[in-house]
Amino acid sequence: MLTSTSTSIDDDRAPLRLANNRLLASLPDDDQLQLAEKCETVRVENGQVLSEPGQAMQYVYFPIDCLISLLGVAQGRMTLEVGLLGREGMLGASLAQGAAMAQVRAVVQRSGRAYRMAAADFIAEFERMESLQHLLHRYTGVQLAQAIQIAVCSRFHVLEARLARSLLITRDRLQSDKFHLTHEFLAHALGVRRVGVTKAASALQQQKLISYSRGNIEILDAAGLEAASCHCYDLFKEK
Repeated sequence: MLTSTSTSIDDDRAPLRLANNRLLASLPDDDQLQLAEKCETVRVENGQVLSEPGQAMQYVYFPIDCLISLLGVAQGRMTLEVGLLGREGMLGASLAQGAAMAQVRAVVQRSGRAYRMAAADFIAEFERMESLQHLLHRYTGVQLAQAIQIAVCSRFHVLEARLARSLLITRDRLQSDKFHLTHEFLAHALGVRRVGVTKAASALQQQKLISYSRGNIEILDAAGLEAASCHCYDLFKEK
């Protein structure tokens, strides 16, 4: 079940540099120092809702070791995952495009830490920091391309291939072949019923590509799982 809870602050101040998030780490050192003064390190918990469509965004988040699922929402209950954020990205980049309201439901998929910055501070820094402007223009372009590809994938590709793609992306973001994902969460992410996830996971398990028990997933054959995935995965591979 998706829950909305408050974050806990791990440290009163962020590190002098923000190298634990790859997106921020690509900025010049002086700009990282400037942003670090406005950031705090917080812990977010599995199932925590960080944003809801149509609600004002109070903070932006830069994951350190957590994982955040971005869900498109229809009629308040039907969902489809349109993005997955790890330490390579950020939540709230749309603020840089003038969108004050959240466009997706952002749910923590894996507990961990993130740098958090007040939305007002982020907008002020974006307006004055040229390096951040260039970085986020590229980043939002990539995010849009990925969201479009997921929409196409969800319409035309079979569930088994979509599940394989989703598991591979999670593996890449976490840099681990072992992780925990419940049937309920996968159903939310893939926009299907839980029975569909069960059937697709069983098919991948019978091919000895994965091991799946009580939400604990292990990828046994990454090359085989990539072969079973749709070609959409190519857009999401870590470079």
